[in-house]
Amino acid sequence: MGNTANPPRIVILGAGFAGLTAAKMLRKAPVEITVIDRQNYHLFQPLLYQVATATLSPADIAVPVRSALRDQENTRVLLGSVESIDRTARRVKLADGREVPFDWLVVATGATHAYFGHDEWEPYAPGLKKIDDATEIRRRVLLAFEKAETETDPALRRALLTFVIIGGGPTGVEMAGAIIELATKTLVSDFHHIDPSSARVILAEAGPRILPAFAENLSAFAAASLRRKGVEVLCGEPVTNVGPKGVTMGGEDIGARTVVWAAGVKASPAAGWLGVEGDRAGRVPVNDRLTLADDARIFVVGDTAAVAWAEGRFVPGIAPAAKQMGAYVARTILASLKGRTVTPFRYRHQGNLATVGRQSAIVDFGRVQMKGFIAWLIWGAAHIYFLIGFRNRLIVMLHWIWAYVTLRQGVRLITGSTELPE
Repeated sequence: MGNTANPPRIVILGAGFAGLTAAKMLRKAPVEITVIDRQNYHLFQPLLYQVATATLSPADIAVPVRSALRDQENTRVLLGSVESIDRTARRVKLADGREVPFDWLVVATGATHAYFGHDEWEPYAPGLKKIDDATEIRRRVLLAFEKAETETDPALRRALLTFVIIGGGPTGVEMAGAIIELATKTLVSDFHHIDPSSARVILAEAGPRILPAFAENLSAFAAASLRRKGVEVLCGEPVTNVGPKGVTMGGEDIGARTVVWAAGVKASPAAGWLGVEGDRAGRVPVNDRLTLADDARIFVVGDTAAVAWAEGRFVPGIAPAAKQMGAYVARTILASLKGRTVTPFRYRHQGNLATVGRQSAIVDFGRVQMKGFIAWLIWGAAHIYFLIGFRNRLIVMLHWIWAYVTLRQGVRLITGSTELPE
């Protein structure tokens, strides 16, 4: 395997944090790397909600994969979708008929929305995983205000100005805070026949409290902060129906023309490709070396993998965890090339962060907890740090400073159709 005339072939499926970290750490290794992704860009998903609420543009939080890897002579990038994986022949089969051979395979294909058996809700309640999702939600949010401006029926106008976010995790909380601030601060002077600040923003969480991964006192602070801003935080009742006219929750029909899904995710179809049984969320169970139990040369990492952590918990699907897994895979391959082994993977939790709007956030580092303005600064610094590329970091920071000083969002563009789903 160490013959440089025929270097080992490493195929990385997915250019998210895990896949890209592994590829970058192998840049000087005597190997041939092929990175395959359905999109031509690496995306920083934690800031997608800011694209969806008109603070940032897609280019601010994404970078072309080829650009990120352009200096790596041992790496090629392919645009393609995985059709299947032939573990016996050691080949990845793509949807367009191409086949890519491998000696090591790294599956880092992420996750998508989970509607808990109600996929028919998706057209009316888009999730937030891709740039296309964010621009579609932005279109619906901004279009709702435009339609309300000329609507003469009070009931329909009220439904247009009602926004429901389903799911009280970080994405849902951040979306709710951003939409209410868009309505009460950014758009408040832009319309003449409606009062945007009268918009009703509902955060619906089936569990007893929002942000269950955080300490209870921080969760309570976030809920109180959202309520002060004007968000209705409704916990303890699941949404039982989603349709073109709104949602049903606790037996009550809530008229809303804009609904956002932030309630659950499921892994990519990697388990099916590999011929193994996934867990309830579709994730692929791996051992403490992040490989399949019966194949030490197939790694599964990031949101696609079910990795045991502590006290019966799994490693969370967040960017720092994905980067740690990607780095571990690279170290394992580098050690194997030298005839060595590495110790089992050990996840080091670096804390949870969530913002609940302008100047307010919560940070949970375990023994150290912060909330309010200082936490917001830490949240911002952490997110800028994880962005790839100096340009992205600079542009995002400047956008945030502008929005903070002027209270205005700069990307209020409605693209695509000017009609809401019926």
